[in-house]
Amino acid sequence: MHPRILFPSLIIGIILGLGACSINRMAINAVSNALTGEGGSTVFTGDEDPQLVGEALPFAIKMYESLLAANPQHEGLILTTGSLFVMYANAFVQGPAQLLPWDRYDERDVQYVRAKKLYLRGAAMLASGLEKRYPGFGAATGPDQVAAYLGKMKKADVPFLYWIAAGFLSAYSLNPFDLELGRKVPELLAYIDRAYALDPDFNYGALDEFYLLFYASMPEGMGGDRAVVDMYFQRAVEKSGGRSAGPYIAYAQAVCIPAQDYGTFKAYLENALAIDPDAEPANRLVTILAQRKARYLLEEAEHFFLEAESDMDWDDAVLEEP
Repeated sequence: MHPRILFPSLIIGIILGLGACSINRMAINAVSNALTGEGGSTVFTGDEDPQLVGEALPFAIKMYESLLAANPQHEGLILTTGSLFVMYANAFVQGPAQLLPWDRYDERDVQYVRAKKLYLRGAAMLASGLEKRYPGFGAATGPDQVAAYLGKMKKADVPFLYWIAAGFLSAYSLNPFDLELGRKVPELLAYIDRAYALDPDFNYGALDEFYLLFYASMPEGMGGDRAVVDMYFQRAVEKSGGRSAGPYIAYAQAVCIPAQDYGTFKAYLENALAIDPDAEPANRLVTILAQRKARYLLEEAEHFFLEAESDMDWDDAVLEEP
C-alpha cells in the first residue's frame, strides 16, 4: 500500500479505537493549548482599538472559563484566565473609572467595587494554579512556611507569582481599609521578591515597575521605602528599552504628586506621550491606554497640585489622541 494511503488509514483506525470521551478530552486539550500558547495574549495587547478589545474581552474570559471548567488541570488556561481577569479589571473597569469627571464619584465607586471583585476573582484562580503545582501552598501561614514553598519555585512560576500579587494588591489599593487583604501585603511582597530572584527581567521590567509603585505608595510600616524608588524606575526604563509609558506614569503619580513636584510630573508624562505605540507592536494597546491616562493626568493637573502653575496650559498637540 502506498505510504500516503497507509498513514491516513492508521490515523482513522486510531481515532475509531478511541472512546468519545477521550476524543472530547483531546479536542479540549488541543484548543486549550492553542489558545494559551505563545502569541495568544498579543491578540489583545497588540491591538490598536481599545474599544474593540474592551468589548471582546468579557466574551473571551467567559470562553476561557468554560474551557477551564472542562479542563481544570490545564495550567496554561488557569494562568491565562486569571491574568485576563486582572488585566480587564485594570484596563477596562478601574482605568475608565479613574478618568471620570470629579463630580461622578458615586459612579466611580461602583466601578471600583466591581474592579475589586474581578481582581480577587482572578488572583484566587491564579493561586489555585500554584496550589496544583505545590500542594499545601495555599494553606501556608506565617513567613517561614510561605518562604519554604517559595524556595521550591522555579522560573516557570514567575508569571503566577506576579499576577497573584498584582491582583490582590490592586484590590487592596481600592480599599485600604480591608484588613484581611492588608494582612496579606508582606506575603505578596515575598512573592514578588522570589519572582525577582528567579527572573529579574520578567516582561521587560514589569517587576521593577511593580516595586516602583509598591515602595512609593505603601507607608513605611507596610514596607514602603522611598529610597529605592528611583533605582527601580531607572531599571524599569532600561529593561523596557524606553518603549514603555508605564514607568513614567507610575513615577508621576506615585512620586511626583505626593512630593508636589510638578516639573518632573509634567516632564515624565510628556516622555510617556512621546513613545510611539508601534515601537512595541506586542504592547500597542498597553501603550495607547497608558497614554490616555497620561493625557488625563496632564489635563487635570490643577487637581493634584496645591499651587497650580500659570503654564499649566499645554499645546493641544501634546494632548491629542493618536
